[in-house]
Amino acid sequence: MKEKKRKVILFVDATFITETPPLRSSWAPVGTQVRIPVTGQRAKRVLWAVFHIRTGTLLLHRSERWNQKVFQDLLRQVRRKWRGWAVVLFLDRGTPHTARRSRALAKALGIDLRFLPRAASHLNPVESLWRYAKGRLLANAPTQTVEASVDHVCRGFRELSPRDRLRLAGVLSERFWLRKVIMSHQLGPPT
Repeated sequence: MKEKKRKVILFVDATFITETPPLRSSWAPVGTQVRIPVTGQRAKRVLWAVFHIRTGTLLLHRSERWNQKVFQDLLRQVRRKWRGWAVVLFLDRGTPHTARRSRALAKALGIDLRFLPRAASHLNPVESLWRYAKGRLLANAPTQTVEASVDHVCRGFRELSPRDRLRLAGVLSERFWLRKVIMSHQLGPPT
């Protein structure tokens, strides 16, 4: 009888980090003008996140591009990190994800891709992590370079406990759409 592999359910998403931070609010002493640094640069980086919805583990990967080559490198990282696990990866229908070569690589690596419906970003808990990053970690906090901004986001996520990451992502909510799956014992022990 063939032994059943442990399952890990992951979500992946990417966001763009730009050189000019999002401006949410600006405070200054009464009677003084608020200064907002605008460099005129248009530098941006892509920050990819792979999120384990049972343990709160977060694998971050930065790149200069959002394309299938980078996504395929990320698939290889996922396989290395969760070697021996049956990986189920939920993701949107972005071109890098749906590309024929990306799908073929995922199949060869034994990663089961599950595409979320179009216009359903609310189903991906990583989206809530991005809202936190842009609304709290980056808002109104200019940095010298776009790389410094990416470093700041990565450091901010590392400083959170896995439970805090799960809470921010909405996974601990009674209304999370995969709650029954998470609570089942089919997933194996946390990594």
